[in-house]
Amino acid sequence: MTALNDTLLVVDDNEANRDLLSRRLQRRGFDVVTAIDGSHALELLAARDFALVLLDIEMPRLSGLEVLRVIRQSRSASELPIIMVTARQESADVVEALNGGANDYVTKPVDLPVALARINAQLARRRAEAALRESEERYALALRGANDGLWDWNLRTDEIFFSDRWKQMLGLAHHVVAGIPDEWFQRVHSDDVDRLRTDVTAHLDGRTPHFESEHRVLHADGTYRWMLARGVAVRDVDGRAHRMAGSLTDITEGKVSDPLTGLPNRVLFLDRLGQSMERAKRHGCVSAVLFVDLDRFKLVNDSLGHEAGDRFLAAIASRLERSVRTVDTVARVNSEVTVARLGGDEFTILLENVRHASDAVRVAERVQECLKRPFELDGRHLFTSASIGIATSESGYSDPQDLLRDADTAMYRAKALGKARCEVFDVRMREAAITRLAVETDLRRAIEQNEFELHYQPIISLTTGRLAGFEALARWRHPQRGLVSPVDFIGIAEETGLIVPLGTWVLTRACTQMSEWCQAHPSAAGLTIHVNLSARQFVHPDLVTDIAGILQATGLPASALNLEITESAVIENPDSVIGVLDALKALGLRISIDDFGTGHSSLSYLHRFPIDGLKIDRSFVSAMTLEQSSIIRAIVALAQALRLEVIAEGIETVDQLSRLSELGSDGGQGYLFAAALTSLDAEEVLTHSQDTRIKSWIPASPEVA
Repeated sequence: MTALNDTLLVVDDNEANRDLLSRRLQRRGFDVVTAIDGSHALELLAARDFALVLLDIEMPRLSGLEVLRVIRQSRSASELPIIMVTARQESADVVEALNGGANDYVTKPVDLPVALARINAQLARRRAEAALRESEERYALALRGANDGLWDWNLRTDEIFFSDRWKQMLGLAHHVVAGIPDEWFQRVHSDDVDRLRTDVTAHLDGRTPHFESEHRVLHADGTYRWMLARGVAVRDVDGRAHRMAGSLTDITEGKVSDPLTGLPNRVLFLDRLGQSMERAKRHGCVSAVLFVDLDRFKLVNDSLGHEAGDRFLAAIASRLERSVRTVDTVARVNSEVTVARLGGDEFTILLENVRHASDAVRVAERVQECLKRPFELDGRHLFTSASIGIATSESGYSDPQDLLRDADTAMYRAKALGKARCEVFDVRMREAAITRLAVETDLRRAIEQNEFELHYQPIISLTTGRLAGFEALARWRHPQRGLVSPVDFIGIAEETGLIVPLGTWVLTRACTQMSEWCQAHPSAAGLTIHVNLSARQFVHPDLVTDIAGILQATGLPASALNLEITESAVIENPDSVIGVLDALKALGLRISIDDFGTGHSSLSYLHRFPIDGLKIDRSFVSAMTLEQSSIIRAIVALAQALRLEVIAEGIETVDQLSRLSELGSDGGQGYLFAAALTSLDAEEVLTHSQDTRIKSWIPASPEVA
């Protein structure tokens, strides 16, 4: 609100009275200007604004009453309060002054506390009225800017007022609209009217703080418009609503149009899909949905920023629209094709009157071809591909949501099979999706109910033949399925983000167990516990702080912890990764690259990473062909050059062990030595490992040279 001028104008022809009053007011913090007579006062008022005037009634030439009349011709009592000053308390002059627009009066000699009280009262009233005027102006301006319709419902008489804008929004500007609620409710779509009445009732009953409802309303042109109705009830002292008022906003554009690309959004797409399915049933034809999801779009946002990512999506949308304009020559589609954006990097295409799913496949292949051409963005050439799921109405769907869901399921199948391809939905995909959902639900419960346990696989020094440490491996003790392998749940945990709390539990439990072993067994000194760190955990902002807290809480020396990070997690964004690795190394722990050689290795970055070791993936160990041996030899040579420890996974035979020893691997693990053991069995191994070689404490182990 604009600040008001609080300067007072004291008007009195008697210099002594004028100066005395002005000084006393100034001592109370007021800014005061004085006028020697009525003419002087009018000159000052014409030149500047005042908050209040103290006006003497009896003055020569131009009396206070005459000055009052002149002022009130241009300024109201609320705009400029005037307090008359008179020597005659109940004179006719006072009555005349009040009738002429004076706000109040004080008598001479002026009683300052009384005068201050009346001045402050008038100033407070002026501020309140100014605030009210500004609030009303702001409301009126906001209402015009919002372009909303208004309604005001008298619940006692069941009469309702609809503003002209309310009628215009529904094309009823020239229609007679009765002032009854049915003028509104009878125009609401049959699928929405019950929900609207429920929302109204909930607010009138006091169950919601305000009323809000999105619903479709019939326009005079025969189409439905999406409206957002909002309002609030006025209640009596007993809390009963007797009036309800609010606004109606046309949100059709926002409900059906994607603001980024201008394509139809999910709401409009589902509406068109439902209409298409109805036509397909009547005419015996087929509708098809293509669910298009861009591959690796996240890299664009991460590398170029979300603003560039949005422009990239807009360019993709434009190309998709152009590509399907001529699909009739490819798939013999004889009616309109709808391209929509559901959100993020997900697009859908509705095909009508297709003869078979193979027609939709040809359209999908055309879409993939059009996306292969590079996109130019800010001087860069960007490339993308898409995974596409296809579902058709041939299976007799009744709900468009179900058809869209199955196209989405087929898309995920295309992703799982390697991306940049299309898949047609079949019922087995739905069964797999249901199974996966069940696993995800069980997994969330398992984390809450602590159904996990750790097993420990020994890691052996191939130089000494003795125990070097353990790798901690999570197992899920399912109440119905028994012990569940990580293969069956780690992938889902990664996708859903559940790997973060699960990983924290694994790390805490592993460090706790190793700390207990170190305290109970002298042979545990110098051993390390290896814990896998998922890609999701690695990018978590609290990772370093959490690990430091776990080490402090468990009392495990940092040097006894070895974090294993997958190669892909560190290679995809090496510049940002180095900072995290440096912070982890500063804690004093060890870091290894897991599954080395299976990802996109970057030797130019590897020497910059503050790591301590590499783990050779079991895929290189299992075959041990000449080619695999050459790869292992190269990895060992690289590690030795960088002074890194090498541990080979998946050792199952004596021949593999011998070859790895010859090639220079420092350590190994695998079924030749032991599978992942329970904590009790691992402690048994630990107890007998101090002065013996592998063969004496691993049951049924083959002879080792």
